[in-house]
Amino acid sequence: MNKSEWLAEHFERERPRLRAVAYRMLGSVAEADDAVQDAWLRLSRSDEEHIDNLSGWLTTVVARECLHQLRSRRRRREDPLVEHLPDPVVRAGDPDPEQEALLADAVGLALLVVLERLTPAERLAFVLHDMFDLPFDEIAHIIDRTPTAARKLASRARRRVGGAEIPRPDRDLARQRKVVDAFYAAARTADLDALVQVLDPDVVQRTEFGATRPPSVVRGAAAVAEQARAPRGGELRPVLVNGMVGALVTRNGQPYSVMAFTVTDDKIVRIDVIHNADRVRSLASSVLGQAE
Repeated sequence: MNKSEWLAEHFERERPRLRAVAYRMLGSVAEADDAVQDAWLRLSRSDEEHIDNLSGWLTTVVARECLHQLRSRRRRREDPLVEHLPDPVVRAGDPDPEQEALLADAVGLALLVVLERLTPAERLAFVLHDMFDLPFDEIAHIIDRTPTAARKLASRARRRVGGAEIPRPDRDLARQRKVVDAFYAAARTADLDALVQVLDPDVVQRTEFGATRPPSVVRGAAAVAEQARAPRGGELRPVLVNGMVGALVTRNGQPYSVMAFTVTDDKIVRIDVIHNADRVRSLASSVLGQAE
């Protein structure tokens, strides 16, 4: 095995973990893949004999690239107070091993939305320490701060994340699907009583429409049930969204929306809806391609 083959083999072993780090940092599969690819390009041009810890070196490169992207994103965003729903990982069937690694520890959309509220440095410190057990002296090296400062960043992020309402989903997909199927059935017949039965009293439905329109947030079982109407000509394709039950909705044969459900104790506690035409088309293309 020559040097290039050795590097490629070791990098591929690290790729799933690096993608998982980058996805939690950026909330975007495409941007995460770009950050990981950038790490490979840098590695291929480096003298590996001067790299004592390949895994740590790759983590540093990916984390710094993610930090750069987060800071650039923050400068570009005109209204930093408007929450952005991160890009979900949508699958037509059970996750493959690579997707399972990406979604280990159940990275639901609700958590990713909360991470979007953190500063870039807070997010890096929280993700690397609390999710991947990286010591603070290594994190300090990545962000050019002291270990004490890195610890404070992670602590501040932890308080902000801990104070947010992040539902913990049931892990049994079959039970999730049964509850969501009941929701669909009630929505088709506009059965408000049946809808309320499967919704948590404090359910939250968040719909993102795109950059030109602020997201809509509806709270409470009665209010969400009132809005739960199947679109005319709509069809549902079951999918997994970040490892949880969801649906791709098509209308008159065209992609219409992506829905992600969080089910806790056999009740729907959160519904995230992507109703942004460009994003839905992109996600639908991926899902429909898997089904072919």
